[in-house]
Amino acid sequence: MKKTMKNTFRLGAAAALAAISMLSAQKADACTRVIYQGEDSLFVVGRSLDWKTPIPTNLYVYPAGMTKKGDAREGCVEWTSKYGAVYAVGYDGGITEGMNEKGLVINGLFCKGTVYVSPETEGRPPISLAMFVSWLLDMNATTDEVVAVLKKHDFTIGGATFDGGTVSTLHWGITDASGKTAYLEFDNGEVKIYDPGDIRAMTNDPQWPAMTAIVNYWDKIGGVHALPGTVSSPDRCVRANFFAHHVKKTADVDMAVSIGRSILVNASVPYTYEIESEPNVSSTQWRSYAVPAAGRYYFDIVTNPGYYYVDLKECDLRPGAKVLKLDTSHTSDLVGNVTSKFKKSAPFTPMY
Repeated sequence: MKKTMKNTFRLGAAAALAAISMLSAQKADACTRVIYQGEDSLFVVGRSLDWKTPIPTNLYVYPAGMTKKGDAREGCVEWTSKYGAVYAVGYDGGITEGMNEKGLVINGLFCKGTVYVSPETEGRPPISLAMFVSWLLDMNATTDEVVAVLKKHDFTIGGATFDGGTVSTLHWGITDASGKTAYLEFDNGEVKIYDPGDIRAMTNDPQWPAMTAIVNYWDKIGGVHALPGTVSSPDRCVRANFFAHHVKKTADVDMAVSIGRSILVNASVPYTYEIESEPNVSSTQWRSYAVPAAGRYYFDIVTNPGYYYVDLKECDLRPGAKVLKLDTSHTSDLVGNVTSKFKKSAPFTPMY
């Protein structure tokens, strides 16, 4: 009898998880973030950007000492950057992610449960999603510093739609050079910050408390002989987390990036993959790998034959230095260190 009840519980739990996975797949604006931990404080923060249509994304390197506005409206958040950084800029109008010279990495992933504002936040200084990551990277060196800023919540966040009216509902992964990580979500205007503990992956929906329960469930099952294999958000999170814990550690940067890349590819959605009954399933457009200890930020467009990186330690990030840009639409054959390929540029124009 006990064995039957135990089996019934397992079947019921599995059915519930399957239902969640199917729901997430139907809404899949798929992105994956995973942290590979090597030896000697070596971390690689990898992420995939998945969308139903290509999102043109250029790379910019901004120096410190630049005065910036977070929005076009009066009374917006304004700042002068303390740190230089590399940004991935979608449509040349909004920062998707980046890493600063101190090794702080912030990535934005879709999360449909996100609600940024409430009546209590409406009167606070505005900041656009196009500049939100810049603000955090420009002014903070560690995850703890970012968390302290977010807990004040003396701003209101919003932004323009894109790709024919899509609303950018996001949550963020934050990791510093020490490997300390926090996840940020907005829940009906409330800032919620989570410590993921030893979970090394994040994807999209459901929001983090529910996702944690799913990952913990699969941890108890074990992944050597059974792992969920669909492109749904929970399945991708479970797979990425499992492999991040079960690969060898290395102190070699190139090998660490290769390992992190292989984990992320396993959790990506194959290019041009479609499901007829699920029009919102999104294939991976590009992947990035940030290595805080080395100051390297890698970019991996899936239709290119190779991937490449910019080395922030080779960039002039002092106040007064020029903004640099790599137009990725004209660089399909680049491989390796492409820092010298960045060209002086005007700053991008934010889509407020």
